[in-house]
Amino acid sequence: MPKALILANSSSGLFDFRNELLTGLMEEGFEVVLSLPDDLKVKELTDEGCRVIHTDINRRGVNPVQDMALFGAYKRLLKTERPDIVITYTIKPNIYGGFASRLLGVPYISTVTGLGSTFERGGILLKLIVAMYKVSLKGCRCLFFQNEYNHQVFEKHGIRGKKAVVVNGSGVNLDKHRFEEYPGHKDDVTRFLYIGRLMKEKGTEELLYAAKKAHEEYGDKVSFAAVGYSEEDFEDQVKEAEASGYFKSIPYQKDIHPYIKEADAIVHPSYHEGMSNVLMEAAATGRPVITTDISGCKEIVEKDVSGILCEPRSKEALYKAISEFMGMSLQKRANMGKAARNHVEQKFDRRSIILTYINEIKEIIK
Repeated sequence: MPKALILANSSSGLFDFRNELLTGLMEEGFEVVLSLPDDLKVKELTDEGCRVIHTDINRRGVNPVQDMALFGAYKRLLKTERPDIVITYTIKPNIYGGFASRLLGVPYISTVTGLGSTFERGGILLKLIVAMYKVSLKGCRCLFFQNEYNHQVFEKHGIRGKKAVVVNGSGVNLDKHRFEEYPGHKDDVTRFLYIGRLMKEKGTEELLYAAKKAHEEYGDKVSFAAVGYSEEDFEDQVKEAEASGYFKSIPYQKDIHPYIKEADAIVHPSYHEGMSNVLMEAAATGRPVITTDISGCKEIVEKDVSGILCEPRSKEALYKAISEFMGMSLQKRANMGKAARNHVEQKFDRRSIILTYINEIKEIIK
């Protein structure tokens, strides 16, 4: 039985967005071993037949001691498990897992799920990250990108694997995120929903500004809520917004579908994305989206047909888009939702994306 070892930084991310790859590999006769830093979705993963090994990861920041410990942990894991192929996701597993795999001669594939803030800020840290990526991904048998822009940025910096493939993100499970009829709220309140961490790079400053201004303009006819944790930098601002009555913060939820179902529109003012899973799930449910005109978001939206695109990092542009949506009839909003579902059915069906991965994996270990 061939063995696939998957290195990732989140059990929920792996289960929610890549679970079909795990089950697909098992159907192909693979033993699937997962290296994860948390236990949020470990029960669901083990119930399906995966074996999970705990590996600590500091997801944010650069701590040389912790990062070298992660590299050492990956090396020991590879020597113990002796996998036929290693599959890595996100920055630190890609870098340290990729380097360990290359060092030990184990075939590996990696997925760039986004660039992170370092590529925007530049400076010495960017030079360091680029150098580390070049070393770790040089032996990567297939380097997957979730949008063409990310691919071009890596090419510009000379970061290459042996092969590059661009896919439409992680895709969306169209059965799990089924189409829901557009809500017709009896209270005539338009409900805007944000899903994800409340942090600067996700546009939280712009979101809070737009929510406050919309409440000043439309009063009780508008509602803003966010599902997800707040980063420390925004905890006080979010609490103040809640106390003022124009924003509601809801803790992370394992099942997000019921919240999307009740929303009139999903708001996602992100600064950078690989390919936004939030937007794909919202569109699959039949909800219009208001998001920034950036790679990783704009591909999921047919402009002014299934959603509204606005300038990134602009408070006024986000508010203008929300105001535009407030002026739409219920029928136009519902039509946007139907168009959103049709768009993801045509371009973002997860089954076709998973098939691309499995075919590459089978070819590599053949």
